[in-house]
Amino acid sequence: MFTIIENVHVYAPEDLGVNDVVLCYNRIVEIGQNLFAFYPKAKRIEGRGLVAIPGYIDQHVHVTGGGGEGSFKTRVPELKFTDCVQAGVTTLVGLLGTDGVTRSVENLVAKTKALNEEGMTAYCLTGSYEYPSITLTGDVKKDIAFIKEVLGVKVAISDHRSSNLTKEELIRLVSDVRMAALISGKPGLVTIHMGRGKHRLNMIFEILEETDLPIKHFRPTHVGKLGESAVRFAKMGGYIDFTASTNPSDAAGDIVEAIKAGTPLDRITLSSDANGSLPKWNDKNEMIGIVAASMKSLHNVIRELIQVEKMAMPDALRLVTTNVSQALELHEGKGKLQAGYDADLLLLDSNFDLDTVIARGRLLMQGGKMLVKDSIMLD
Repeated sequence: MFTIIENVHVYAPEDLGVNDVVLCYNRIVEIGQNLFAFYPKAKRIEGRGLVAIPGYIDQHVHVTGGGGEGSFKTRVPELKFTDCVQAGVTTLVGLLGTDGVTRSVENLVAKTKALNEEGMTAYCLTGSYEYPSITLTGDVKKDIAFIKEVLGVKVAISDHRSSNLTKEELIRLVSDVRMAALISGKPGLVTIHMGRGKHRLNMIFEILEETDLPIKHFRPTHVGKLGESAVRFAKMGGYIDFTASTNPSDAAGDIVEAIKAGTPLDRITLSSDANGSLPKWNDKNEMIGIVAASMKSLHNVIRELIQVEKMAMPDALRLVTTNVSQALELHEGKGKLQAGYDADLLLLDSNFDLDTVIARGRLLMQGGKMLVKDSIMLD
């Protein structure tokens, strides 16, 4: 079945101008002008006045809910399929956070499988903040090697909620992930929650200096307040991940400052921290407030970068498309509008609001109206 989006301004994320985009089931077939004559039976979607961009890739999502730092009543509910659609996210990576006690990797993997069944492209990470890492099989290496959805592991450093793992323990963990990645052909992510502790990225710099472990496996996230240490890491060739789920102007400002400081644009990614908790701490590390993160923050920060910070649209879009697909080693099928790539795309109106969402070739939203529901609805 062919679908053709006609007369739409295509950002792939590079600016391709006004074109037609032809989809066949879950793939992009062709991008060009005046293509309907070649596909006369295709379903037509009028794209005049709209902008087509790749579907967002969100690599830090608490799909089973995060939180819990303020007792059981502060556990955040799990993510819904329709939350992703309304946020324009078509590919995501799920993970656990602070709570590896009442949340499990088994539940995480099951939720990831459910999101795939509903229409997303979903992956996940084993582990949580704590070390030794909680797993499904009992071994980080086996989780990565044998569970299709698992791309790596999560851990936390420089945070009063972490397990305060030693340098030697982090070396061993990254070494295990690297071996599992080599065996399974996966990227081998070690996503590292960065708190605001005094040591920042120092442990990682020491490991990179003292061992032969490649920088590609180290993935610090929540780097917005790390300043020069984050810039240094990116200049060394690592990816740094900013978190959108703060005030959009704050997150956008942090990204702009990092670029001004010399951070290579292709080393920057942006994620939402969706359905995770955003606790506020005083100077004694006592919690004084807590809210939940929203996946919609991803789109809001991209809008802020383009409309307020005046970043070129292709550059802003890279932070949630091609840069992320490269970082996750999904770049041969995700993150671009190009023939042969997955049919994951968004149509935006003149106000940069979401008009249409297509994931794996399936029309999920059109004209701003949801065309799908969650699989399980409350009666």
